[in-house]
Amino acid sequence: MSDKARAALADTGNEVHLSAISAWEIAVKQARGHLDLSEPAAQYVPKYRETLQLLELPLDEASVLQVARLPRAHKDPFDRMLVCQAITHGLAIVTPDPLIVQYPIGIVW
Repeated sequence: MSDKARAALADTGNEVHLSAISAWEIAVKQARGHLDLSEPAAQYVPKYRETLQLLELPLDEASVLQVARLPRAHKDPFDRMLVCQAITHGLAIVTPDPLIVQYPIGIVW
């Protein structure tokens, strides 16, 4: 993680969210054997979200419907929904992904 991203996440003046989409992706990757966690995702995600004091960002209808207006710059469905949430809620995404920077959202890296 970049120093800028680490500082932004540590800044208590910033609200930091964990999207339900990220939790979903973690659970899927663990179930497929692509992510080794110390415990099942159903326990791991909420435990570490609370430990890190991250706010929950549920998937809402407005974000889902945003996908119809989203250019096809990125094919990953998880990343596309994270972009939709960022657009809908005016949030930035912490990522080095060069495809996500093509969207009209703030990027922290």
